[in-house]
Amino acid sequence: MAANQTVTTARLNDTLKDLEEATKIHQLQATFGDGISFVLLLCGYFGTDYLGYEAAEGINWAWEHRIDDLAELGL
Repeated sequence: MAANQTVTTARLNDTLKDLEEATKIHQLQATFGDGISFVLLLCGYFGTDYLGYEAAEGINWAWEHRIDDLAELGL
């Protein structure tokens, strides 16, 4: 049962993290306009479901090992 609880907690934490990031981008856009960028610097593994959710919310990202990709985002 403990392993199942761990998985459930991890999924809940991922969902909460997604919502926090979505809230941040919407708050930034409400304050500074739609031209504002919110970019995540990612390291490690992130599944396509996570990245798809972030993209759907208008959040961009760059991988730590591909830091030069920030230039494509105008940073």
